[in-house]
Amino acid sequence: MSKSIYITTIESNSGKSLVSLGLLRMMLNKSSKVGYFRPIINKGKNSAFDDHTNTAIKYFNLDIKYEDCYTYEQSEIVALLSEGKSDEIIQKIINHYKKLETKYDYVLIEGTDFSGDGGFTEVDVNLMIAKNLGVPVLIVGAGNGKKKQDFINTMQLTYKSFIKKDVAVIGLIANKIEADELDFITQELKKTIPSEVPIDVIPNINFLANPTVKEVVEILNGKVLFGQQFLDNSIESFSTGAMQLRNYLTRIKENSLVITPGDRADIILGALQANASTNYPKISGIILTGDLMPEDSILKLIDGVQATVPIVAVSGGTFDVSNKIGAVNPKIYVSNRKKILLALDTFDTYVDVNRLSRTLYSFSSNKLTPSMFQYNLLQRAKANRKHIVLPEGDDERILEAAARLQLLNIVDLTLLGDAKIIQLKCDQKGLQIDLSKITILNPEDSIHNENFAKTLFEARKHKGMTETTALDLTRDVSYYGTLMIHNGLADGMVSGAIHTTMHTIKPALQIIKTKPGVSVVSSVFFMCLSDRVSVMGDCAVNPNPNAEELAEIAISSAASAEAFGIEAKVAMLSYSSGSSGIGEEVEKVRKATEIVKSKFPALKIEGPIQYDAAVDMSVAKTKLPNSEVAGQASVLIFPDLNTGNNTYKAIQRETGALAIGPMLQGLNKPVNDLSRGCTVDDIFNTVLLTAIQANQA
Repeated sequence: MSKSIYITTIESNSGKSLVSLGLLRMMLNKSSKVGYFRPIINKGKNSAFDDHTNTAIKYFNLDIKYEDCYTYEQSEIVALLSEGKSDEIIQKIINHYKKLETKYDYVLIEGTDFSGDGGFTEVDVNLMIAKNLGVPVLIVGAGNGKKKQDFINTMQLTYKSFIKKDVAVIGLIANKIEADELDFITQELKKTIPSEVPIDVIPNINFLANPTVKEVVEILNGKVLFGQQFLDNSIESFSTGAMQLRNYLTRIKENSLVITPGDRADIILGALQANASTNYPKISGIILTGDLMPEDSILKLIDGVQATVPIVAVSGGTFDVSNKIGAVNPKIYVSNRKKILLALDTFDTYVDVNRLSRTLYSFSSNKLTPSMFQYNLLQRAKANRKHIVLPEGDDERILEAAARLQLLNIVDLTLLGDAKIIQLKCDQKGLQIDLSKITILNPEDSIHNENFAKTLFEARKHKGMTETTALDLTRDVSYYGTLMIHNGLADGMVSGAIHTTMHTIKPALQIIKTKPGVSVVSSVFFMCLSDRVSVMGDCAVNPNPNAEELAEIAISSAASAEAFGIEAKVAMLSYSSGSSGIGEEVEKVRKATEIVKSKFPALKIEGPIQYDAAVDMSVAKTKLPNSEVAGQASVLIFPDLNTGNNTYKAIQRETGALAIGPMLQGLNKPVNDLSRGCTVDDIFNTVLLTAIQANQA
């Protein structure tokens, strides 16, 4: 079997980007050493980079330089082929590929996007390259805009062309197929394609098939007047505003692009008002043609009323501009995370990833790669849908994460806060989020406050809490969110983006309480390093645990590791290894290790042990040669919060590792705390952790 896959298409605009992104993630789930290769690139007229290559490298943070990912530009190939220098082309491509093959465990080769320049077709060139590289091919074709039988015939002929040249075909992907034709296309292709060749069919996804305003701006070299932050708006249709406003309003469609001369203030202002009105569809943007700009008084008015609509001035007449916009082919840019996430989700939904994975060259590794860990989080969270409450509903980072979670349809969400403020912030950020499908509750004035207050009073009256205090506390977002979980209105909570750790945890300790047999609530981070995932605890909650508490943290952390697919090999960290050191802190770690061993004799644990001996096999062989943990520890337990918090942050900053967490352990129901400096990715990943914890509970 080969460790490379060559993606080829039957023609341009077949949706190859979706497939290449899905395959790259599949490979990264196997190994962190994945290469990306495009023998021939086509940068386009207004771009310094090839979009496919740039997106692949930056989104997946591949360890490869842009210039190492390609051999030729398309214009060079046309000239060389015209001169009959195909042997020269192939030799240079082979030499380039072989260098990558020796460096990476897997290489994804993405074929060219030839459009017939010089009389050479896409299939001709890709067939020549794939055959000479000796790698299997995955054929991708798009069925949109074609007669069904014509598309089927083309896919079959392409398959036969590669087989006749002794190029292995590991599968066919029919892309951009209408939803009601999926079964028909599948069955027709199977009639003439051998049964051992898998066939996957992907429906046409409108959002992926539509260009963005940004793509139109780049094609037309436009000047953005307003709404720079909304250039990723998707264009479902476009129309020319040349008639009177009363007539044009009836022709506005959902997410349509308005094209009008720059002096038509009536159309511009009318379209903006229609976008703001609940009685008309939303528009994606406004293109002003004819080298005409609205007057200053109109620009001032626009500046005060426009919210989520990019307005762009371009050169050229309305007719010519409309034709150019109609010819725009949508692409997936690295900046458009929404498109990338939807593309990956679509690939996983409609392509048999496990089957494709089995075609790759066998790579033996017991390590759970960071990409595989994050992929597993997503799939496990989606498998059993849970309801998560986000108390800080008016924080922009929370709203961006909520938009991503909604796009991928992972969890049900409740946002706490004022619905009007939340809607305003979504509009200001240009977030494409359907708030009608998210529950929004305001603890200041909620139908649940009275019942929540009774619950809280009963839980805390033995500590002297009054009914009045209980009612006041229900208006606090942390208490309200915790009471939602306690009363079965949510499965878990994620907070801390703008609140302290204690503010988040205290209500949980008072109301949800700890699991039976657990006395210490602790935390772990999942540290996604370049080649492995390590569990680190406790880096967020307990300042200076004693030996018994440290033992409990280790036990909880080992259980968390196993629950998330990481074999637990526990290192109890200290400033000395084995029996070499003495001192109060070393003895605490030694005692904690013995407590864990007495309770769980089968658990692999070593302590005290230094960090280098825990993770570096060469050091481990010197300091603890007979240990089954040293050099390969997956769970790292720090002796105190000072050491743990500083160490995880140092690793994160110096290595670029992704730290997912903190995840709290020991509570009856999941409540997780964010750092106040958290990113949207941090929030997204913590929600996934929380949903999985809720499933485990």
